This record gives sequence, C-alpha cells and structure tokens, in this order.
Amino acid sequence: MIAVKVRSNEPFERAFKRFTKACERSGLMSELRSHQHYEKPSDERKRREKEARRTMQRIMRHTNF
Repeated sequence: MIAVKVRSNEPFERAFKRFTKACERSGLMSELRSHQHYEKPSDERKRREKEARRTMQRIMRHTNF
C-alpha cells in the first residue's frame, strides 16, 4: 500500500504529484496495465524475449563490444 503524508501548508496538487511518482516507482501502474487485458503465455514469453534482446543490444552498444 502506497501512502503519502500531506505536509502542513502543502498544496493538494503537490501531494498528488508525489503520490503518482511513488506509484510509478513501485511499479503499480505497469502492473495495472499488464492486468487490463489477458495475454496468452506464449505471447508473454515472446514479449519478454524481445525485451531481453533489446536490453542486451543496449548493453552491448554501451560497452562497445
């Protein structure tokens, strides 16, 4: 459960912005998006493999191999 304490004399907008940032950092929003639609296990595996290839390419590009 994500909680944000509102400080004294703090505008609501600022506290709400801190709350949304905390939600993003915890991965809550991505978790909700992933559960919006059913994804077949084969499609999930393909997506994860594609992400892994993409990250490996970025790593290889930055290490100059």
